[in-house]
Amino acid sequence: MIEFENIAHAYGEHSVLEGVDLRLGEKRVAFVGANGSGKSTLARMINGLVAPTSGRVLVDGLDPARDGRAVRKRVGFVFTNPDSQIVMPTAGEDVAFSLRRHGIPKVERERRAAEVLARHGLAGYAEHPAHQLSGGQKQLLALCSMLVLEPDVLVCDEPTTLLDLRNKRHFMELLRELPQQVVLVTHDLHLLDGFDRVVVLDQGRIVADDVPEAALSHYRELIG
Repeated sequence: MIEFENIAHAYGEHSVLEGVDLRLGEKRVAFVGANGSGKSTLARMINGLVAPTSGRVLVDGLDPARDGRAVRKRVGFVFTNPDSQIVMPTAGEDVAFSLRRHGIPKVERERRAAEVLARHGLAGYAEHPAHQLSGGQKQLLALCSMLVLEPDVLVCDEPTTLLDLRNKRHFMELLRELPQQVVLVTHDLHLLDGFDRVVVLDQGRIVADDVPEAALSHYRELIG
């Protein structure tokens, strides 16, 4: 369960969130809204990348601002641009790097890395230079680097923005099949089939919170 209790946040004098109260228990939840609506800021609070100016966030009862390490074990985060997450020369090394602090022997890290790559569409790419992968493959690599940690929650901040339509669809198909709870920030409204809930933000406030069809209808009316 992810809980936002009377959340407000400001960057300097600029308020981006105000009075946000949410309880997210569904398997697939999307945040949508115009640029600057506060959706990415709200999502980043789930694993402590951003701390609220006021209010409280809880992930299974843990506050990311106080229990950051414990929360990050539960919550994986995938960014818009996979190049911001790729840190090692090859795909296999990059995934294995995520396990470096867990006291796992190198051979086992490599085995787990190859396994998760194969499971999510990158079989045979363990030795491939990470930065020479295609855009879609890089985003899969970023996803694998989180999934190898076996988090309970996966937060994805506009992960399909830089992908072509084919890779967008493939990435979303993978998200739908994951056992993890997924919180997705997106502008790709047509990819939300099968989601349980859509939260619409506008100017830092929740203006719709419903099943996808109803929430997205409200959002489309809002943006004209």
